[in-house]
Amino acid sequence: MGYVTTSDGTNIYFKDWGAGRPVVLSHGWPLNADSWEAQQLFLAQNGYRVIAHDRRGHGRSDQTWHGNEMDTYAADLAAVIETLDLRDVTLVGFSTGGGEIARYIGNHGTARVAQAVLVSAVPPLMLQTDDNPGGLPISVFDGIRAGSLADRSQLYKDFAAGPFFGANRPGAQVSQGMQDSFWLQGMTAGHHNTYECVAAFSATDFRGDLAKFDVPTLVIHGDDDQVVPFEVGGKASAALVKGAELKVYPGAPHGITDTHKEQLGQDLLAFLNSYAA
Repeated sequence: MGYVTTSDGTNIYFKDWGAGRPVVLSHGWPLNADSWEAQQLFLAQNGYRVIAHDRRGHGRSDQTWHGNEMDTYAADLAAVIETLDLRDVTLVGFSTGGGEIARYIGNHGTARVAQAVLVSAVPPLMLQTDDNPGGLPISVFDGIRAGSLADRSQLYKDFAAGPFFGANRPGAQVSQGMQDSFWLQGMTAGHHNTYECVAAFSATDFRGDLAKFDVPTLVIHGDDDQVVPFEVGGKASAALVKGAELKVYPGAPHGITDTHKEQLGQDLLAFLNSYAA
């Protein structure tokens, strides 16, 4: 565990487990590196060095007033990779973290990158626009912002008890502990940071970034994702990344890092093991 200090003086917290070829995990909103703990432990136990960081404004990283947008998130990721001098990295991004790794590749290239994985990820563009008619209307994201201002704690409880883990589906078995972990992680993040991050994950256009992917890429998405619908996220991203492999988890919700952690761990491990330097 430690901190990387970025060029603007922001301290970014990271956890560094295991030894071997590096894997860097970028988390979702409003979470932190702890949301990856199942995958980080499993991959570290299976011969990889696994680094998970807290995005600025989240978890144990500095809660800056500025920089709560994708270009800065990607620059912070670059600072982690360069400070630790990581090479032949597999970048894995969940939800908002998928946007972070897409913008990293778009802005910083793939000189240090061997593979990329998008998990329940927000690219290519969540927001409905004239040239993205299948996206979600801005009223969805305005509702999240309004909920954050009205009662941020309750917003996170409702998110965890509803669409994030699919707990609102008949027969769903989502533990209270899983829901509590989501709430706790969210409440450690800065209010201003998570509020501004809504625009970052919803309105950032990653189509140009995905066009720059030139490494083997795996896209994993549940087809019952109520947060980033499959058609908006995984299906669309896989179509834009040349040669991407798409794995669809039937009936799976958004939060598959918890609900499908065994399956996800095995799929990530198989993809990592497929790389030949």
